Amino acid sequence: MPHSPVVLRPSEQPLADRGGGARTIPMVTPGCGSTQILNGFTMFDPGARIGLHYHNCEESVLVVEGHAIAMIDGVEFHLNSGDTTWVPAGVPHFFRNPSADQPMKIFWIYASIEATRTLVATGETRPVAAEHAADKLLRR
Repeated sequence: MPHSPVVLRPSEQPLADRGGGARTIPMVTPGCGSTQILNGFTMFDPGARIGLHYHNCEESVLVVEGHAIAMIDGVEFHLNSGDTTWVPAGVPHFFRNPSADQPMKIFWIYASIEATRTLVATGETRPVAAEHAADKLLRR
């Protein structure tokens, strides 16, 4: 018998408030069987920023709405809606919404369901799938 596809709808997924004006909806978690990627959306309020961090695997980011400024390995990139960027494992980076009045939304994909995030400022490493309200990763 063929395997039934899993349909994940953002409106039906738990929303994690990450503080500082950004909210994340993880779309694929380790509970999805043999899936080998982790993906989801993060919505940034005007001026919101994710702190400098790196991952243990590659990350791809698509700007779905708005304009983003990405700092990847010390180089600043301006990304518009529809632009995609890729961050290699271990490379420090952050994203921010430079707009004073428009939200920004990104779609992210990690190359592993066991992706971790390490904050550069503290050295703290946490599983990406464990995002929750206590994660104060975002700063303005």
